Parts: sequence; structure tokens; C-alpha cells
Amino acid sequence: MQTWSMRFADRAEAGRVLARSLAPLRPYGPLVLGLPRGGVPVAAEVAAALGADLDVVVVRKVGAPGHEELAVGAVGERGVTVRMDDVLAGLGITWADVEATAERERETVARRAAELRGDAAPRDLAGRVVVLVDDGIATGATMSAAVRVVRDRGAAGVVVATPVAPPDTAARLDADAFVCVYLPRHFSAVGQWYSDFGQVSDQEVRDCLGVG
Repeated sequence: MQTWSMRFADRAEAGRVLARSLAPLRPYGPLVLGLPRGGVPVAAEVAAALGADLDVVVVRKVGAPGHEELAVGAVGERGVTVRMDDVLAGLGITWADVEATAERERETVARRAAELRGDAAPRDLAGRVVVLVDDGIATGATMSAAVRVVRDRGAAGVVVATPVAPPDTAARLDADAFVCVYLPRHFSAVGQWYSDFGQVSDQEVRDCLGVG
């Protein structure tokens, strides 16, 4: 079991620690994509350490009715939809029960991508090794959507990288490689593994991306 002394001070420290495990990717000229908002400060540190370009991939969780924090799926750029059928079944609902929520989140994806990138176009992923970074993974729904987005955009290889996640995360992701600093057996929330887990603002994301 992990102890509290193993928490990260903040997302920047988590990114620097994570980057050490990703150093072998540097010769491949990877592109680093952060999941906004919290994953972007982590991704910025990784990109700096690897000498890599940085961008975002926008995905949104689809929450359960009355329990919005519980993901039953996710949507992402380019119309990607991921359904967590086991969670839906466990709640006794179907995707039709959350389709209206999913549609609202699709609209949010389009708006958020424009807000965060400004006038900049998404990076060309064709033939690139892509490193997807978040500040932590809980259910894996949003990261699964992100993996599908980058594959749809032509990535040659997809590496999912995060500071902390449950032990069974890798099995739930269709990535070519999974890199994680901590895989605690007793996992309840990403924030418990950070001393400072304050909210990241849109401006902080834009600053990381160099967008005015």
C-alpha cells in the first residue's frame, strides 16, 4: 500500500517525476498531448523534458444520472464516443438514458477545443508517436476516449502516461504502452495523491500551450 509520504507536491512535480520514466521515448520525437485541464501542467513538464511539442486532446466524461461524477462513458474530438457497458449495466440503465447528456458534452468538446487552442490548429498526428498525459486516471473512460481520438487522427503509436492510477488501468486502455509512477492497490481518488490538487484554470492551460 502506498503511504501519504509518496504524494506529489503538485502537478508540476508529478510531471517531472513521470518524465523520467518516459526518457527512452525522446529519440522518437514524440508529441505530448495533455487532457485538460489538470493533465496539461503535467504534460507540459513531460514535453519540456523530452524536447517535444505540446498540445491538448479534448475529451469529456459522461456522468450517470444523479451521480455526475460517476463516468458511464466519455466523448471526444472527431465524434468519438466511449461507453462503459459494465457500469451502465451495474446501474440498470442504458446509453439512451444518458444520450442527451452525451450530446451536451459533445458540444462542450467543440467549444473547449476552440477556447484552449485559440486560432491554432490541432497538431498533425499522422505517423507520430503520441504520449497522452493526465494528472491521474480513475475509471479510464476519458483516457479511453482520448486514445481513440489520437488513433483516429493517424498516430503511429500511443503511450498513455500518468502519475497515478488503479492497478487494473492498463487492461482497460487500448494503448501500445502504459507508463505510471504509482499503482496503489487502495485507490479512491486522484487528488489523494497530491499535496496541492487545486483547480487548473483555462488561462494556465493556454499559458502552457503558448496561446495568448
